[in-house]
Amino acid sequence: MSSFTQQITVRGRGARSNASGRFESQTREAFDDGWTLEDPQPAQLRTTLTAEKARTIIAKNDSPDVGFSRSINPYRGCEHGCIYCYARPAHAYMGLSPGLDFESQLFFKPEAAKLLEKELSAPRYRPEFIHIGGNTDPYQPVERETRITRSVLEVMERFGHPCSIITKSALILRDLDVLARLGARNLVRVAISVTSLDRRLARSMEPRAATPERRIGAIKALSSAGVPVSVMFAPVIPALNDHELEAVLERAAEAGASGAGYVVLRLPREIKDLFREWLATDHPDRAARVMSLVRQMRGGADYDFEWRTRMRGEGPIAQLLSQRFAAAKKRFGLEARFSGLDLSQFKVPPKAGDQGDLFDLG
Repeated sequence: MSSFTQQITVRGRGARSNASGRFESQTREAFDDGWTLEDPQPAQLRTTLTAEKARTIIAKNDSPDVGFSRSINPYRGCEHGCIYCYARPAHAYMGLSPGLDFESQLFFKPEAAKLLEKELSAPRYRPEFIHIGGNTDPYQPVERETRITRSVLEVMERFGHPCSIITKSALILRDLDVLARLGARNLVRVAISVTSLDRRLARSMEPRAATPERRIGAIKALSSAGVPVSVMFAPVIPALNDHELEAVLERAAEAGASGAGYVVLRLPREIKDLFREWLATDHPDRAARVMSLVRQMRGGADYDFEWRTRMRGEGPIAQLLSQRFAAAKKRFGLEARFSGLDLSQFKVPPKAGDQGDLFDLG
């Protein structure tokens, strides 16, 4: 077989290849047999959606980096197709590729709301805020039809349970009614990811996510409705979008954001190869420069897995980025420290037919 790995141009997708997952006993790899057309039309790839039978819905972690210990992920895989997505390698556990499979072969949890009700109703359950979307986006396009995230929020509201959400989709505004009520009770906070204000760059990096302007619009609408909202400038990619840090924070502050965060580019496992392929096709003029700067923040490697440094990087470039971010937060008034969400309102609501209903005289 030729050592040439064929890169696939697929309309509306981020990855340029679909190599086998690392756990498969057999591997597949496209190669150039000489019959490739000089100017092929971009292929189309249909999204498939498979129901997943989950036994529990609240996931737990002990990471010191992410800021939460409990989370809910309504989906596996993400149709947004962000080339840098740190969740891509998890698709290998499903026997699928972290490449195009990740953004086209999706799994959803139709029983998420019922499972959540069951877990919150357990006698030994003790409330702690739950993050929605810590792995893949809870408001990716398929949410329009499945409405799983909406159903989860409705359970949170009924139980008076605090939660947080991160998304790069304006679809979150569909649920502004629930979010506004939760916000008024200090039961929710939202982070909107804005990676670039450059529409062409955003389309290249995040082909099926909302445009930058729609994300800024989402910040404004959420803030106007009384929902605490922050902006996440993530990932920061040196020589590609890092120069936009101040501009993104300024626009977010003007729209009503009161806090901000950032994460430097992470390239674990298969992502490093997928990202390199994408750079070679979409940004060949700066590909070498980008990877050189990435390695300078990672001790000479493409990535390091060390707790506490994997999100920020190390070395002079990482330090300068941290200083710029701190200065921009102060300049644009994004230093708000959100007060803790209210755990005291949590209460298991009575079910129809419970004895308490006998005393409800309407």
